[in-house]
Amino acid sequence: MAFFTKSEARAAAVGARGYRTAQAVLTATMESYKPREEFDIFLSHSLDDSDLVLGMMLLLQKQGLKVYVDWVVDKKLDRNSVGKETAAVLRERMKSSRSMMYIATGNSSGSKWMPWELGFFDGHKPGQVAILPLLDSENQSFEGQEYLGLYPVVTKKLENYVTYHFVEDRGNQWSNLKSFASGAPSWQRYSR
Repeated sequence: MAFFTKSEARAAAVGARGYRTAQAVLTATMESYKPREEFDIFLSHSLDDSDLVLGMMLLLQKQGLKVYVDWVVDKKLDRNSVGKETAAVLRERMKSSRSMMYIATGNSSGSKWMPWELGFFDGHKPGQVAILPLLDSENQSFEGQEYLGLYPVVTKKLENYVTYHFVEDRGNQWSNLKSFASGAPSWQRYSR
């Protein structure tokens, strides 16, 4: 099984910027969203991975998916402190998202918000959370923190020069990424 890589995410972020600053890319993206917008994906992430998150957001958007990233859409949120106001906004954004992708990197375990977001989303929309590992190499193995094993993972497969993206429930079943993100995955069982 192959995973997204950190270099892919960084390249997407750099490619989108061109000669613009990261801030200009974020401003342009933010201006396209409406206050009561619905999203396909709530992207849970560590703030320490902002360059990777921007790249993954853009890679997912290229697949026609609407992606919520808090510091892109709701720029006034204070992610550095845990507060009721921020939690209220994040709750509403999670409720208006069909699925959650939890970006797993070495920084994830240090995040103040990610475990809370994961628990809230899973409690309100069970079966709609997937772990999105960002690794150094696409064929590197992924373990993550023990509780992440409860959720399916985002994988990819190259076939005839076309890359397909899936959400895989660890050898049991799979759904294509777009179907999963729509909130109604069409799970296919592996034949044994």
